[in-house]
Amino acid sequence: MSKTNYTRRRVLKTGAVAGAGVALPTIFTAQSAAAYTNEPTGSSVTLGFNVPQTGPYADEGNDELLAQQLAVEHLNGEGDGGCLNTFTSKALKGNGILGKKVEFVTGDTQTKSDAARASAKSMIEKDGAVMINGGSSSGVAVAVQGLCQEAGVIFMAGLTHANDTTGKDRKANGFRHFFNAYMSGAALAPVLAKEMGNDRNAYHLTADYNWGWTQEESIVASTEALGWNTVNTVKTPLASTDFSSYIAPVLNSGADTLVLNHYGGNMINSLTNAVQFGLLDKVVNGKDFKIVVPLYSELMAAGAGANIKGVLGSMNYNWQLQNEGSKQFVKSFGEKYGKPPSNSAQTCYAQVLLYADACERAGTFNPCGVAEALENFEFDGLGNGKTMYRKDDHQCFKDVLVVRGAENPTNAYDTLEIVEITPAEQVTYAPNHPMFGGDEATLGTCNAGA
Repeated sequence: MSKTNYTRRRVLKTGAVAGAGVALPTIFTAQSAAAYTNEPTGSSVTLGFNVPQTGPYADEGNDELLAQQLAVEHLNGEGDGGCLNTFTSKALKGNGILGKKVEFVTGDTQTKSDAARASAKSMIEKDGAVMINGGSSSGVAVAVQGLCQEAGVIFMAGLTHANDTTGKDRKANGFRHFFNAYMSGAALAPVLAKEMGNDRNAYHLTADYNWGWTQEESIVASTEALGWNTVNTVKTPLASTDFSSYIAPVLNSGADTLVLNHYGGNMINSLTNAVQFGLLDKVVNGKDFKIVVPLYSELMAAGAGANIKGVLGSMNYNWQLQNEGSKQFVKSFGEKYGKPPSNSAQTCYAQVLLYADACERAGTFNPCGVAEALENFEFDGLGNGKTMYRKDDHQCFKDVLVVRGAENPTNAYDTLEIVEITPAEQVTYAPNHPMFGGDEATLGTCNAGA
C-alpha cells in the first residue's frame, strides 16, 4: 500500500461525558485523489449493512436492518432525529455525514462466514461501501472483520458475543459495541450464587463455533470460581433444530443445572426440548433443577414463550431501561415499526451513529482517521448509559444487564425482567487477559486501503 500524505489539525472529542478526561485526536485530511478505499467523491456516501436475513439468526438480522434503516433516516434529517437528540456528542447535525447524503446497500450473511465475506466483499468492491455494519454471529463477525481489515474499510460489528472478536482476532479496522462472553460470566456469577447457591452441578450444551466455545469457557470459569462443578460440556451443531438427543443424557448425568450456550433459534429449540423433557419439574441432589441461558435477546424470549419463566441470563441492552437515550430510541423505533427494539437493533443503530459521529469529528471518511476518533471515545445518550470504546482492543465497556424470564408477562414484549444492572467496572478486564489472546493479541495497524 502506498503511503498517503495528510494535513493534520486538532479538535476536541466533543462526546466525552461529564467528568471524563478530554482527548485530542488527530484529524486526517486526504491530499490525494484516491487516499483510501472507496473515498466518496459525489454528493452521497454508501454504507453496507450485512445481516442474517435467512438462517437460524434471521429474526435478529431483520431487526438489525430495521434499526440500520432508522439510523440512516435520522442521519439524513428525516423522522424525529432519534438519538441525535440525546447523544452527548453534538457533531451530527442531521445533514448526512460530512454533508453527504447517506445511502445504503444490504447483504445476507445467512449466518455463514463464507456467505458473509462474499456479501461484504461485493458491497465494498461493487457498491463502494466505506463501512460494513451488522451480523448476528461471532463466526461471521471475525470473518468479515478480517475482510474489512484487508480491504481498508471500517467494520462496526453487530451482534457478536465471542471473546475472540476483540480478543485474539481483534483488528485495527474493527470495533465492537456489543458486550462479550467474559462480561456475561462476570455479571451472572454473583446473581447465580445469590439465587442458586455455590454448590451446583452444571451440564453445558454449547453451539459448536467460536461464540459457543468462548461462552462456555467464560461461564465454566465464573461458575467454578463460585464452587460449582462442571459435569459435562457437549458441543451441538449450529444447524441443529431438534436437541432431544442432547437433552436426554442430562437426565442421568447427576447435573442439577443445564447451561444452554445457544442463541437465536437454537436456544428456542433447545430450551423447548429441555422443558418438554420435564427438567424444570425435577429435583436433583436435593435441589430444584435450573436452566441458565447466558446470552438472551427479546426475540429469543418471545420465541420461547412460557418456557423462559424464571430462567436467568444476560443482555447488552433492554428496551425497558429508563435512561434518556434508551427512552428516545424506544420512542423512535416504536413509532416507526409498532414494537420495541431488540438489543441487536439497538447495537446496530448505535454503531451506525457512532461511525457517522467519528467521521464528523475526524473530518474525513478515511478509516484511520475514523478509527482514531473512536479510540478511547467516551459517550452517553445512545441507550446503554455511559460507554467507552477502549483503544487497546476496540471493545466497548458499559453496564451489563442480568435478566430473568418474567413470571407474568402482560404482552409479547415484556417477557424479560431486569434483575440487576451490573456496573462496567465489574465486567472490565485487562486487554491481555488470557481469554482474549494474552500478550500475543494485537490490533495491528490500521489499513486505509487504496
